[in-house]
Amino acid sequence: MSREFSKIKESLASWGEIRQLLRGGEQGQLVPVVIPKDRRGFAWMTLVFLAIYFAGMAALTDFKLIGAAAALVFLLLALLTMWRKAIIEIEEGTTGVRSRWGAITGTLPPGRHYLWLPWDRVDAVVDTSTEIPYSAPIVACPTAENVPLKSIEFFLKFRIVDPVAFVRTIGAGNFDLVLSSAVQDAIRQRSRRVNTERAYDLRGSDVGDMQDALNRQLGRYGVRITGANIPDVQLPDQYQQHLATREKVAKELSAYEREWELTRKRRIDTLLMEIERSKKTRDARVVEVKAAHNKARKDVARMLEEQETEAQRVTWEIEARGRAELTAAENEAKALRRLAESYRDNRAVLQYELARRRLDVGAKLAENAPQPLVVRTQQGQSDSALSTLLLAQLLPRISGTGTGQLNGHTPSA
Repeated sequence: MSREFSKIKESLASWGEIRQLLRGGEQGQLVPVVIPKDRRGFAWMTLVFLAIYFAGMAALTDFKLIGAAAALVFLLLALLTMWRKAIIEIEEGTTGVRSRWGAITGTLPPGRHYLWLPWDRVDAVVDTSTEIPYSAPIVACPTAENVPLKSIEFFLKFRIVDPVAFVRTIGAGNFDLVLSSAVQDAIRQRSRRVNTERAYDLRGSDVGDMQDALNRQLGRYGVRITGANIPDVQLPDQYQQHLATREKVAKELSAYEREWELTRKRRIDTLLMEIERSKKTRDARVVEVKAAHNKARKDVARMLEEQETEAQRVTWEIEARGRAELTAAENEAKALRRLAESYRDNRAVLQYELARRRLDVGAKLAENAPQPLVVRTQQGQSDSALSTLLLAQLLPRISGTGTGQLNGHTPSA
């Protein structure tokens, strides 16, 4: 790591050396501004005086032709020299600062320009397109615990955006002092906000606030910071040893954690395998249970179907028996109804027959009825014993004859 600040300076050089100085610097130092040497001079005035001398000689002597030719030649040489010395070429990516009688009047863009008047000149050529790198290692920066860091390297890039303001207000040499002071102040303020154990976090951290602060400080000089970062931080040696011990412990802890992680993963994998095996066994048992359940459902369904069929058969038998008994009862009722009707019809016939038979019996009884036997006695006299005896013998015989005739038998004599 570089232990020295980058140096910024301005150089005095001829026009041919400007490009090399702006691009490569001088002796390891940055050269953003070059003061060109004025190469015009007054040599062309000598040629003008010679042309005037030969012109006077052509007018006052007999060597008119030679004097006129010599005057014309020297005049042309003077004009050519003046034209050649008036050419100013500004390199691409640079800007020329033009002045007249020492006062800055403007800038010259890249390209060819002509300065005919000797009091017009280019005071400086400024590199306005290149982002100039600047390295600033800050030593003994205290942290929040007031522990001085060994060094903090700060790297930035800047570009000159206003060459007139840069040349007029500060210049390259003074800008080097101002920039180094501003960078040191910004770095020390940043380190004061960081704990020592977090000092390495400064490497590659966001330094946008520092860049903005530097732009506010250096903006009036026509300079803009285009980028900044902290590439490296070095802690004190004792603290580095302490950190080395902590790193060693951290590495051992990390190795133990990795080993424990591997052991945990193996155990987890074993448990997962057991879980998968248990799941497979459970799934197989679930399949068996489902098969048994389905079989039981089928058996129950078949049993229910058989019971339903048997119940339907019994129902049909009961219904058939009932219908048969109902039919038989209906037929019996019909027969009884018909029989009753027959009895009702036969009753009248029987009554008629009975009445007719009664009449016949009465007629027969009337025909076979015994004739009354009148035993006449004398009036005023009581029955004699002889008449009573005869009557007692005749009555049974009369009664027997009447009964036999009634039964269809004829009594014997």
